Amino acid sequence: MKITKAVIPAAGFGTRVLPATKNIPKEMFPIVDKPTIQYIVEEAVAAGITDILIITNRGKGLMEDHFDRSPELEHILEKSGKDDFLKLVQDISDLANISFIRQKEMKGLGHAVLKAKSFVGNEPFAVLFGDGVIVSKTPCIKQLIDCYGEYGEGVLGVKKVDEKDIHKYGSLKVENLHDNVFKCTDMKEKPKTKEEVLSLYSILDRCVLPPEIFEILERTKPGVGGEIQLTDAMREIAVTKGMTAVEFEGKRYDMGNKFGILQAQIEVGLQHPETKDQLREYIKTLAAEL
Repeated sequence: MKITKAVIPAAGFGTRVLPATKNIPKEMFPIVDKPTIQYIVEEAVAAGITDILIITNRGKGLMEDHFDRSPELEHILEKSGKDDFLKLVQDISDLANISFIRQKEMKGLGHAVLKAKSFVGNEPFAVLFGDGVIVSKTPCIKQLIDCYGEYGEGVLGVKKVDEKDIHKYGSLKVENLHDNVFKCTDMKEKPKTKEEVLSLYSILDRCVLPPEIFEILERTKPGVGGEIQLTDAMREIAVTKGMTAVEFEGKRYDMGNKFGILQAQIEVGLQHPETKDQLREYIKTLAAEL
């Protein structure tokens, strides 16, 4: 089945990068000249997604404005003959069919995804976390979509994390099938002890889920942090039917983390045609002074 719908949970408070996120959503932090959320939407579109639902909360209207038309700005750009900039602005509002819904209570990622039930209907869908930018040759979510249904119900985008950091993530029980593809048969959200760690593989920002996830989420009880955890619902599928885990190709930037933001700015800036040469020379000069 062709996957054409994507859900982007983007309702978090961004507490790790306060005070910047007091009034500016972390999803709107720029990476050179585009906000984080645009990179994620463009990844989905490049993978064949046509309909996108972004889950927000109060105070994140900037995201809606960004993907809307801006007649006043477009008029000024057209009048001044800045056609390249005009096209850039107009193209943003034409990327996909983008809609928004608010998560009025912060009850966890599982609760946020459940808000997408009527949007998704009875078909598989992609999930891209709103603060995770992944730069890759093949869109990360497409790597997962291409594997959907190959070995089980749903696909997880995974990477190995450092042993000292595994308690911040979910730990997966995996068995290598071939190349970068694994079978996942169990998972543990934020393991507290070494005994609870199933492996150092963790889900990082991307997955493709079957519609049955909604029925599971509706009866999933609050877990870690008193929230409805998406991991707990996915675990039921992994244990009963199995899921596919794909160690995706690409570099991930955590835009809800101070250092991740700096990494993205520098590394993407070194690839951007308008900034790469100047930034490279600046870094060389700066390094000589360290």
